[in-house]
Amino acid sequence: MKKPVVGIIMGSQSDLRIMKEAAEFLETVKVPFEVTVVSAHRTPARLVEYATKARGRGLKVIIAGAGGAAHLPGMVASMTSLPVIGVPIKSSNSIDGWDSVLSILQMPGGVPVATVALDGAKNAGILAAQILGTCDDTLAGKLDKYKEELQSKVEESVQNILKKGWKSS
Repeated sequence: MKKPVVGIIMGSQSDLRIMKEAAEFLETVKVPFEVTVVSAHRTPARLVEYATKARGRGLKVIIAGAGGAAHLPGMVASMTSLPVIGVPIKSSNSIDGWDSVLSILQMPGGVPVATVALDGAKNAGILAAQILGTCDDTLAGKLDKYKEELQSKVEESVQNILKKGWKSS
C-alpha cells in the first residue's frame, strides 16, 4: 500500500461514524490515507507528536473531526503548516453542533482551519483530494469525473420530474 498523504483524525472513536465518509471518498479516488484517534484534551502529548511529525511522515493534508468544544482541528493547525480541514461533529454533549462549528470556524488570525459543514466529513475528503489534485493531474481527472457524475445525477432528476408530466425549466 502507498504511504498515506492524508491524515484523518478524530477526538474519539465515536466520531468514526461520521469521519469514515472522508475515508470512503478518498478510497474511491485512490488517495492513500491513515485514520486514528487523537484527543486534544485526553492525549495532548499524542496530539503534539502527531501534528509536529505529520509532514515528516509524508502527510500533505490533515482532516480533523471533533465535537463539543472541538479544539482538535485548531490545535493541530497551530502546530503544523500543512492544510487542516476541520469537521465539526454533532456529538452527544453538543449544543446542536453549533459549539463545534464555531470552535472550528472562529480561528484566530494566523491559524486557519478550512471548515466544512456539520458532520460534513465527505466534503472534507473531497476538499483534501482537491488540494492534492492541484499538483496531480491524474487525481484532478478523477475529481473532474466525480463532478460530471454529480451533474448527471441532477440532470437525471430533471428527466424523472418531466416523466411525471410536470413542468420544469
